[in-house]
Amino acid sequence: MTAAVWWEPEASDGAARTGILHTPHGDVPTPAFMPVGTRGVVRALGSDDLEALGVDILLANTYHLMLRPGAEVVAALGGLHAMMGWTGPVLTDSGGYQVFSLDPEVSEEGVRFRSSYDGTTFGLNPEAAVAVQEALGADIAMALDVLVGLPAPRERVAAAMEQTVRWAQRSIWARRRDDRALFGIVQGGTDAELRVRSADATAALGFDGYGIGGLAVGESVAERNAAIETVVAALPAAAPRYVMGLGDTEGLFDAVARGADLFDCVIPTRLARHGKVLHPDGDYSIKLVRWAVSTEPLQQECGCTTCGRYSRGYLRHLFATREITGPRLVTIHNLHYTLTLMKTMRRAIRTGQFAATHTAMVKRRRRNRVSSGEPAAT
Repeated sequence: MTAAVWWEPEASDGAARTGILHTPHGDVPTPAFMPVGTRGVVRALGSDDLEALGVDILLANTYHLMLRPGAEVVAALGGLHAMMGWTGPVLTDSGGYQVFSLDPEVSEEGVRFRSSYDGTTFGLNPEAAVAVQEALGADIAMALDVLVGLPAPRERVAAAMEQTVRWAQRSIWARRRDDRALFGIVQGGTDAELRVRSADATAALGFDGYGIGGLAVGESVAERNAAIETVVAALPAAAPRYVMGLGDTEGLFDAVARGADLFDCVIPTRLARHGKVLHPDGDYSIKLVRWAVSTEPLQQECGCTTCGRYSRGYLRHLFATREITGPRLVTIHNLHYTLTLMKTMRRAIRTGQFAATHTAMVKRRRRNRVSSGEPAAT
């Protein structure tokens, strides 16, 4: 039987690689960034906006959707794709990150937690996480894992990793839909030996792809990069590798340089709602007085609809007057910036210029940042 989701290699440049992720709702060129549609929506945008931006794949959140409106409601509306009016692929996380941020009661069976909406107690286990995601109709579902914030004692990290592996096996057994994919998650903190053990055990279960979890939770950049490199070396080369929760410019380049294929993060959209603009010279705040009479776009030669029509001065005015259009327009820019970054990396890999492109990016951002953390005004 042909897998519902599979990754086809295309080109490589060192450890960095490009390929095509085939899914039931379309193909995704990798490396790829997934905008986060937590509750079945990327905040401030509609699916038509996402199509116009050239988004290839979205991420939605199992925890939030199982609570509001509920998996049964989403299913009754035809699944996530029909509910959102979105025709492209969707990956759903298992809800593990959100649940563990609520300090749940953890047992071998699963977790019990209080809803962040109304305080009602809920339970979630590996079987339920798979069932909910299958009801949502996700192209790619994630196995439930046990997350540990860093730094943490090695014994705690090891115990969480081993429980994640046991839950991964239960997730495989719980799978009912063969027309969708299921990814396992590798844990182990920043400990190389634990990461290898986790990767080996998870890969042995035969998932369709693999998430690299437990990062961007307090470790240093060097520790994160070392963990990614260790895990990638231990995973099957033919399977997609997904670094969960990573989305800053330097982080994306670092992870792609080590062979990662998929990413998600709230950075482009969350920062936009606070007036933070992503820029190749260094990210900056549009709220500053210095932009009050600026007629320049957010970024020269950007190509997004925001930069093609609106000035920094106008956008600052929207934020100063708390107009909801301001966050929407900066969200469009920030997502365009991030998606363009991925296109740049794919092109550089195909032409054998990835290392040079990576180095040039680092130098540009370091050179143009001023002491306040803002880019030059030009």
